[in-house]
Amino acid sequence: MEDAAVVPQEALDAVVEPSPDTAPPRVRIGTPVDGEDVLASLSPSRAGDFKTCALMYRFRTIDGLPEAPSPGAIRGVVVHKVLEDLFDLPAVERTPERAAGMVRDAWDFVLDAEPELAAMFADEPESKPGPETGPERGPGPETGLQTADWLASCRKSLQGYFDLEDPRRLEPAEREVYVEALLDSRLLLRGFVDRIDIAPDGSIRVVDYKTGNSPGIGFESKALFQMRFYALVIWRTRGVVPKLLQLIYLGDGQVVSYRPDEDDLRATERLVEALWRAIEDARRSGEWLPSPGAFCKWCSFREHCPAFGNPLPPLPVVAVPGAAAPQPESATTTAE
Repeated sequence: MEDAAVVPQEALDAVVEPSPDTAPPRVRIGTPVDGEDVLASLSPSRAGDFKTCALMYRFRTIDGLPEAPSPGAIRGVVVHKVLEDLFDLPAVERTPERAAGMVRDAWDFVLDAEPELAAMFADEPESKPGPETGPERGPGPETGLQTADWLASCRKSLQGYFDLEDPRRLEPAEREVYVEALLDSRLLLRGFVDRIDIAPDGSIRVVDYKTGNSPGIGFESKALFQMRFYALVIWRTRGVVPKLLQLIYLGDGQVVSYRPDEDDLRATERLVEALWRAIEDARRSGEWLPSPGAFCKWCSFREHCPAFGNPLPPLPVVAVPGAAAPQPESATTTAE
């Protein structure tokens, strides 16, 4: 691609590899890219951001503007942690009661990594005591949200999972696994898959948990794009097209399933590369246009958005000349 910036591998490693101090170790598989020049890296979340609104992509990925934590998003992080750890138990112990009892420990794990999340609640300390923070600073802001009520909502989401699957009958091949694939265009696709199941005949099922409700009829494409993205990466790295993609919606107890084929994944690859060309065009022109819509009421960046009559902040200076420097994905933007 003409005039494209080459991002050093160490810059990518800073994005795709979570700090051992802030995240559990995750298995890394896929195409080795050490020593390779890559055009850039793209995750399904960031690709989805650009599809939704180019300006949101800029604010989140290039500017790295802060986003207030959402109780709904953090609920997703906690529930994902419980569902990951649940399969470490012997099959007979994978019960709704045991999962419910794991919620508080999962929240403490998340809070240890991001103590500022306590500020979401009226009854949690804003930060935990320690050698740098000193004593606890008292309760968080008067949000009215109580920790016990929110933890109960996490347990309710988990009960929704047990209504759909019996984990005592499942032995996932991989959980919370990092996958990556380097395309011929030198674009690196990357992301974390919630669960991969492999049948005795080698068939692959890719599973993603969503703590919200399933999309309405005609609105499934955004969620299925994420799953096709993962299927493409797995196909390119393992040579096997996943037999089944499943989105498990814990909010309303629905399962959305899709069976991809090679033609479908080739089309997904063309779409992803077209998205990256559009991102590069926006970078060169400096035109990151907003796309006002229903999603705006959930957007964290309205105070910076010209669609709401606000001045557009100047583009930041990035470390790599000509490159849109990607930002690490935090818990507040990756779980749903």
